[in-house]
Amino acid sequence: MAQTGFGSDNFSGVHKEIMDALAEANHGHEAAYGYDQHTESAIKVFKKHFTEDIDVFFVFNGTAANVLCLKAATDNYHAVICADTAHINVDECGAPERFTGCKLLVAASKDGKIGIEDIKVHMHGFGFEHHAQPKVISITQPTELGAVYRLEEIRAIVEYAHEHGLFVHMDGARLSQAAVFLNTGLGEITAGTGIDMLSFGGTKNGMMYGEAVVFFNRDLARNFKYIRKQAMQLGSKMRFVAAQFNALLSGNLWHRSAAHAHKMARILAEGVNSIESVRVTCPVESNAVFAVLPAHCIPILQEEFFFYVWNETDSEVRWVTSFDTGKRDIEDFIEKIKKVTQSR
Repeated sequence: MAQTGFGSDNFSGVHKEIMDALAEANHGHEAAYGYDQHTESAIKVFKKHFTEDIDVFFVFNGTAANVLCLKAATDNYHAVICADTAHINVDECGAPERFTGCKLLVAASKDGKIGIEDIKVHMHGFGFEHHAQPKVISITQPTELGAVYRLEEIRAIVEYAHEHGLFVHMDGARLSQAAVFLNTGLGEITAGTGIDMLSFGGTKNGMMYGEAVVFFNRDLARNFKYIRKQAMQLGSKMRFVAAQFNALLSGNLWHRSAAHAHKMARILAEGVNSIESVRVTCPVESNAVFAVLPAHCIPILQEEFFFYVWNETDSEVRWVTSFDTGKRDIEDFIEKIKKVTQSR
């Protein structure tokens, strides 16, 4: 068996309950393209969690969920305001710009979070044909640095956006983590804050694949079925994405898995904080721990435990836990860190 690493929650396998749901959905024939009982049931479950007044669409991956949300809300002369750390800015290979035609306007962030003053920097040039027109504010919950927006912070951004005719998109690839940290439901953290659209992640919380696009502003969903098809994200055997979401959301699996991953991250952070040459650099409010440690230790640790270097200049690394991270995995990793940092 391969050693458990800390590279990403994408590295984990599929939760057994979700794998069982996939096996159950694999019996017989079902109508294609979402006209099946599993998809119908999954949409009802989404409405139970988020609010009845939504439109839900399933896609294959997070990049598609983000890009197609933005596409539905913009024309190609618009601009999207986002944090400098945002996944749409850093890790999607220019897909938002290519497929929406929009310009990304990058705001300086603190732990990946942006506020109204950061957004205001880009709020100019309206009605001026030489300037891309701001239309969407995109926030990530939790951020790429593991920080969680409080509900009042989101509401303030939404109020400001709507006052100025902008929409708000939430990249919720790890939204379950934020809900666990804030001790809220999924609806309270989304519909309850007034956001217009959401990319909701399943893959990072124990699913094999599949994400959801959720529209709280249903006017934006008007042509989304065509947008999804043109973008090659309409799954013919959609029941297998839907069955996973049914397993994740019908009970409390989403919460159990996220809570466990968060607990493991806290244990890891507390353990390395006791090591003199290691410094945790960001709030541990989700399942990610960012830390600085001596540069020579990194390749030694990576021989046994895979993880990413976040900032090579500062020797800052990122460690991510998952639903299947065990306490023993954490203890072994902490002991290894102690050993290599004390070897010089």
